[in-house]
Amino acid sequence: MTDIFPIIWSDFHFLRPQFLWGFVGVGVILILGLLSTRENARWKKHIAPHLRPFVISKGSRTTKIVLQLIQAIALSCAVLALAGPTWKKVQLPGQILETPMVILLDLSQSMMADDIQPTRLERAKFKINDLLDAKPGARISLVGFAGTAHTIVPLTRDYKIIKNHVETLSPKVMPFRGSDLKKALDLADTLMSVTTAPGTVLIFSDDFDNQDFEVIQNFLEPLKSTTPSRNKIEIMPMNTPSGAEVPAYGGRGFLKNDGKPLHSSLNSAVLSQIGGLENVTIHQLTLDNSDVELIAKNVSDHLKFTEAPTEKEDEWRDVGLLLAAPSALLILMWFRKGWVVFSLLMMVSLSSCNSSNKVEDFNDLWFTRDYQGQKESEAGHFVEAASLYKGPLRQGVAYFKAGEYDEAIRAFSRDTSAMGAYNLGLAYVQNGDLAAAQLAFGEAIKLDPENETARNNYNKLGHVLEGESEASIADAQEAATEKEKAKNEQNKSPEDLSGGGQKAGKKDMEKERLEETVNTDIRKAKEQDEVPVDFKSGENNNQQKVMMQKLDDDPARFLMKKFEFEAKRKNLKPNPDEKPW
Repeated sequence: MTDIFPIIWSDFHFLRPQFLWGFVGVGVILILGLLSTRENARWKKHIAPHLRPFVISKGSRTTKIVLQLIQAIALSCAVLALAGPTWKKVQLPGQILETPMVILLDLSQSMMADDIQPTRLERAKFKINDLLDAKPGARISLVGFAGTAHTIVPLTRDYKIIKNHVETLSPKVMPFRGSDLKKALDLADTLMSVTTAPGTVLIFSDDFDNQDFEVIQNFLEPLKSTTPSRNKIEIMPMNTPSGAEVPAYGGRGFLKNDGKPLHSSLNSAVLSQIGGLENVTIHQLTLDNSDVELIAKNVSDHLKFTEAPTEKEDEWRDVGLLLAAPSALLILMWFRKGWVVFSLLMMVSLSSCNSSNKVEDFNDLWFTRDYQGQKESEAGHFVEAASLYKGPLRQGVAYFKAGEYDEAIRAFSRDTSAMGAYNLGLAYVQNGDLAAAQLAFGEAIKLDPENETARNNYNKLGHVLEGESEASIADAQEAATEKEKAKNEQNKSPEDLSGGGQKAGKKDMEKERLEETVNTDIRKAKEQDEVPVDFKSGENNNQQKVMMQKLDDDPARFLMKKFEFEAKRKNLKPNPDEKPW
């Protein structure tokens, strides 16, 4: 209610003018009340004269009239409050946002050509590392695309994670062959949708054709949108005009098309056409890192985006609450038998006249949205509960229980507490983004150093991302123990070949071997290529002492399994018209 005066009469109007018909009822009530103050009211003749002094209190006629007027004023204020007087629009303050950046890396087979030494893909990796060393400052995400597009690293400021993943990338990690730029741009748009600030998309790819021109044009100028996109596209072509033959998938020979080796070269005409689009920049590949340093400088110079203050369309500030307060005070002055219930109904109606407390459901009159969400959650309706909760932490927990991990990640990302960061890590684990999960657990530790569960999960993920798990460590320790045990008992063994011991019988040998293979109460889990489901607990369960399952030591194989799982879960399919190379 700040900054509402002076009244701008040229903009004055009512948000709900239909409630002004309430003045008709106010007038009727006022007339009936004034008529009832007359001494010669007709209904009085129905009371026996000797009983009238005990039934009717004569009182002061002036007081009665004043009370009727106070009643009319109170009801008039209530009617005006319901009508919603207003004369100013709601204005949103400007916000300072950070611009994101998404790197799209082509992992098709043509990127293995060697017209750019050592290969196109390896040179693209070098350029990505040089870009990160130039410190653009923005949150950066890495996306690999071929027949489908997949997030390798979500938006992060820890460039070391991106570098670690870049080193192991090859066409073999992708579940489908091809080079579908449209899917990559769609995924980039989804990743950048976490903020309304314009982002930068950096594309490392080759073999741009007319279809790619249309894809980029539609990305910058969506057909279903009246306003063009504010995002920028930076393109780094990873081939030369002379080109080279595309190596075969097995590594020997070349791919063939109509019996001839498949040749991939730079299409200068199409690139020139793409470069003519607004907000698109084509960068020439250089031997030094000056090309990516220019990109990093452009990103860092425009890192902060200030959103201009805007007015909500057709949203006016409802000042009816200013009239609700005096109406309530006047009703308190009219305290008499029978009017308490009426005053309660008036206050309920006035409490809902303000647009900020709009009653969308009958339950909103009696229960808070959080309480309604808790009831839905107890009934197992977690998605419905999430829509009712106001706090991001409760929303995220509800989405997590419903299995909607993407929505849970968005909700937990809005919570700045240690618990929010910890839950964000759990959601990332369930979604398969282990690198982002480790960052979230690290943030939880920073906010709450005593959170041992977050620390344990952080350390476990560190071993997994480095290709080393607790299971492999335990196996190594157990092997060392067995070796030491065998060394200490080598002269005591009944199978000793030195001649100093007695010859063992068959039963003695079987008994000895059985004792050497006795397991402890910890049963070893079969090594699998995924994180265990109970990872989120972070607690030792005596009834289920299963060590953490081990990921493959090769990070590339981990990415391959992750992308295969993602393609299966989301039912991703390549475009049948897409070229397989």
